[in-house]
Amino acid sequence: MRTIQTMLCPDLSCADVQSDRFSARGIWVDPNAVSVILVSEAVPASPDDDYGGGPASLFSRTTILAFQDAGAPVESISDILKLGVYLTSAVKCPTLGYGLKPATIDACSRLLEHELAPFKNAKAILLMGDVAIRALNGIARRAGEPRVIPADSTYKLRGQAFHFRGMRVFPSYLQAGPSFFIERSKRRMIAEDIAAALGLISQQPLQQSWAQRKSELVK
Repeated sequence: MRTIQTMLCPDLSCADVQSDRFSARGIWVDPNAVSVILVSEAVPASPDDDYGGGPASLFSRTTILAFQDAGAPVESISDILKLGVYLTSAVKCPTLGYGLKPATIDACSRLLEHELAPFKNAKAILLMGDVAIRALNGIARRAGEPRVIPADSTYKLRGQAFHFRGMRVFPSYLQAGPSFFIERSKRRMIAEDIAAALGLISQQPLQQSWAQRKSELVK
């Protein structure tokens, strides 16, 4: 069993994040049981809104909805973990604005690389947003490997087969936080990407399609 609570940032000098609110508040998992890794962008301003913040946390609520949209029979973060999914963020400090400097993402990707190393059985990794995509590309670059995801718009990249160290990689959109509710088209694509990742490890079809879920949302 492990948690990312023991992670420490060696720098804490990035100018575009709230470094005094560094948060590696994790959730206990068995590394051998993790089959899918989901990486979102940055931790929220309050640790209580992160994945490990309880059922009322913002990240928990939107992520549960995203998995339900994908047809997964989940009602809690615990249910998602039981599917073999590990949830984390690429950047461990809340952002100060709407963008992050490449140097900040690169610095945090070193922590992410350490965090993901124990998951030897993972078959898929979901990159939820540009920051997560850049972080994984940074990990590959430092190891002398080609970039995992090409530089292009996410909607053009979706559906292509990308791989990283034996894992299928899915570039997608951010599912954690208030932006999840803004664009219905992105919500649909998030559901499709999660369903595809879960399909790699599931022996049974998911319970419902996005079309069925969408009909429930408009009632």
